[in-house]
Amino acid sequence: MSRHGDKPRRNFLRHTLALAAATLLVPVSRPAAAKGNVIDVRSKGARGDGSGDDTAAIQAAIDALPASGGTVRIPAGNYMVDASRAINLRSNMRLEMAPDAQLTALPNALKRYHIIKIWDADNVQIVGGRIVGERDQHQAGEGEWGYGINITASTNVTVTGTHVSGCWGDGFLISAKGRGPGMEMASDITLQSVVATNNRRQGLSLGPCQRVRILDSTFSDTQGTKPQSGIDFEPMGQGQVSDVLVQGCTLTGNKGCGLEIHRNVTGLVIRQCTIRDNSGYGILAVDMDNLWVDANTIASNGMNGITLGGHTSDVKITGNTLSSNSTRYLHRALKTLVSGRGGGDSHKNDLRIDDSTSNVHVSGNTFSS
Repeated sequence: MSRHGDKPRRNFLRHTLALAAATLLVPVSRPAAAKGNVIDVRSKGARGDGSGDDTAAIQAAIDALPASGGTVRIPAGNYMVDASRAINLRSNMRLEMAPDAQLTALPNALKRYHIIKIWDADNVQIVGGRIVGERDQHQAGEGEWGYGINITASTNVTVTGTHVSGCWGDGFLISAKGRGPGMEMASDITLQSVVATNNRRQGLSLGPCQRVRILDSTFSDTQGTKPQSGIDFEPMGQGQVSDVLVQGCTLTGNKGCGLEIHRNVTGLVIRQCTIRDNSGYGILAVDMDNLWVDANTIASNGMNGITLGGHTSDVKITGNTLSSNSTRYLHRALKTLVSGRGGGDSHKNDLRIDDSTSNVHVSGNTFSS
C-alpha cells in the first residue's frame, strides 16, 4: 500500500536511502584515554558496603585522572550515591564497573536528581555495572526528573552493558543544554546492550540530539507517572532529534507506549525490535517526518501496534509482523484521535494511519487476522 504519486515517491525513497546510510554511519565512540591511567575508587576511600556515602570518594577518583584521561574502576560492591551531587564524569574517561558493582541512590525528597551526569563532556565510556534509583524510598511525592544516567550537551559517549532501574524519573536521558541558535546538542551517542527497567517516568527520553544508536537493549516495565513509555522522543519546542537508529531492542511491559515519537523528530529507523505487551501503543508517531519501521515484531500491545498521527510524513512500514494488538482498544475514544487507513480495515488494530499524514508506504508486513 502506498499513499503518494511518482514524484513524491522518488523523493521519499531518496530520503529513506539517505536515512539508512546516515544511521549505519553513526560512529562508535573512540577508545577512552590511555589504559595506563587507571584509578580504583577504593584507593580514594570508597567502601561499597551499602551503608556509607561513597559519592566523594568516587568523584575524587574521577577528578584525579590527568588531563589526558584514563579509566576509573569500580569493583564489586554496593556504593551509595548522593544524587543531589551526582557522580560527574569528565572528558576522555572510561568508567569501568564490575558486573557486581552497583551505584545506589540514597533516599531523597528531590524533584530532580542524577546518579551519573555526563554534561559538556567528550569521549566518555561507561561499561557494565548497575545503577539503582530510590523510587521506593523517595521522601516526597512531587517531581518526575530523577535520572539514572543523564547525557546532556556531550559528544562521543558510549554506554555498554549497564543496567538502570528504580529511578524516580527516567533511566536514561539524552538531551541538549539551552535552546535556539546557542543550544549545545548531544551527538554521537551509543547505548548498547543496556537495560532500563522499573523506572518511574521513562526507560529512555531523548531531547535534542543527533546521530544516536540504541542497540540490542531492553526498556521494560516503566510505570509510575506519565508518559511511562519504553523510549520517548520528546524534543518538542527545545530543538530537533535527528538521525537515530533503534535496532535489536526489546520494549515490553511499559504502562505507556513501547516507543512514542513527537514533533521535531526527523530521520528515525526502528528495526528488528520486539515491541510487545505494552499498555499503550506499540509505536506512536505524531507530527514527525522521515521514519522507517522495518522488520519488527509488534504484538499484544494495549492500543494499536503502530499509529501514525498528525502531520507525520515520509514513512516506510516494511516487513513487520503485527499481531493481536489493541487488547484494550476503545474505538469511540480513538475514533476522534486517529480516524484513518491502515493495511486494510481488517488490520486497523495493528496499524492505523491518520488521514492528515503524507507519503506513507506500507509493504511486506504480516498482520493478524
